[in-house]
Amino acid sequence: MKKMVAVVAVSLLGLAACSSTNTSGSPAVPGEAKPAAAEWLAKAPVADAAAILPGSTMEKIKKRGELIVGGSLDAPLLSQQNPVSGEIEGFDADMGKALAKYIIGEPKVKIVNSASETREALLGNGTVDVVFQTYTITPERAEQVAFAGPYYTSGLTIAVKKGTTGIAKPEDLNGKKVIAGANTPAIAAIKKLAPKAEIVTFGSDPECMQALKQDRGVAYVQDETLLIANAKKDPSIEVVGNPFTQDPYGIGLKHGDEQFKTFVNDWLKKTQSAGVWQQVWKNSIGTVVQGEAPAPPQIGSVPGS
Repeated sequence: MKKMVAVVAVSLLGLAACSSTNTSGSPAVPGEAKPAAAEWLAKAPVADAAAILPGSTMEKIKKRGELIVGGSLDAPLLSQQNPVSGEIEGFDADMGKALAKYIIGEPKVKIVNSASETREALLGNGTVDVVFQTYTITPERAEQVAFAGPYYTSGLTIAVKKGTTGIAKPEDLNGKKVIAGANTPAIAAIKKLAPKAEIVTFGSDPECMQALKQDRGVAYVQDETLLIANAKKDPSIEVVGNPFTQDPYGIGLKHGDEQFKTFVNDWLKKTQSAGVWQQVWKNSIGTVVQGEAPAPPQIGSVPGS
């Protein structure tokens, strides 16, 4: 079955007439209210005119008046549509808005709802300008797309239905049916650490969660950030053990556009120096993960970046 690609326009300056911007700022999952988006957005830098080079991708985006982002509408804490305001909220979503402000002067973003198996094609054919979607940098992927960053580091862990016993580490998955997202690093990690596991794949995180609840697998291996958010929303699911990989998230860009990659990396450095990155983290992932914002990973620090 072919999947429909949904396009949603997002702007902190205004949504469709039937929607309203939530200026108080609500978290991507129910719980503690986050500070107003204006607190970090006011600090978000804007590029000097000289940085928008003639004929560049940056100039094309600025003339268009919006940044087109490959992302999600259903990833809690990262990029999820608020059912009340219609706003797309979360760490990845807000980073996209900050990049849009840097290029355009306003946080005008259009999100193309993409799946893990379509991101490379969307970048390659120019449907999207960038991808913010827990896009782990790997040398294999870097042969098809370029990566700015990394801009965040997470890791794979395991979710099970509450009450499941005998699973605490990846080796415990041997001989069991294990769920993973299609075209995600979880597949290779399971094969390496639990070679006797039977892997079943689905195209999106919600599909994987539904499969776990339907007992189509006894465990679901995914990025810790997503699983913590899922478990917060659904108390029938719990996260077991600690992350057993380090997965650096990159900002996906069209392969070969070194000019735009340098520009985005410069933006990322300025965003971190201004404290915007840290505030975006606190407003999203930091509503679930205790403690201060972590130190951002070093840009260009992993193979493929």
